[in-house]
Amino acid sequence: MFGLNSTHTYHLYRKACDMRKSFDGLSGLVRNELGREPASGDVFVFVNRSRTLIKLLQWQSGGYVLYYKRLEQGTFAVPALGADTTRIRWPELVVMIEGIKVEHSGKLPCNRLKNEPEQAGN
Repeated sequence: MFGLNSTHTYHLYRKACDMRKSFDGLSGLVRNELGREPASGDVFVFVNRSRTLIKLLQWQSGGYVLYYKRLEQGTFAVPALGADTTRIRWPELVVMIEGIKVEHSGKLPCNRLKNEPEQAGN
């Protein structure tokens, strides 16, 4: 059955991908460049150079499923990953596909209550 959710493992192909590739070409990238087995049930995520197209490849019983999305405006915000990982978490994938841009600017200021003495008459 079609469907992606938080129980799957997701891997991002970190280079720009030629979106003319389909099942065979993408599974070749998974095998040869990511060193993973495309029929593992994991989901493999590919984005084009301009970050306006995204494909997700997954093996389900009986064959590959390919999800494809094209943005009419804007770009996909690809999450920053460590140098030795391709794995992304479900929430990161959802944010990326929905086009939500998350910017981290450090810690938000916290307003602290001052210990002020109570005023007489209150």
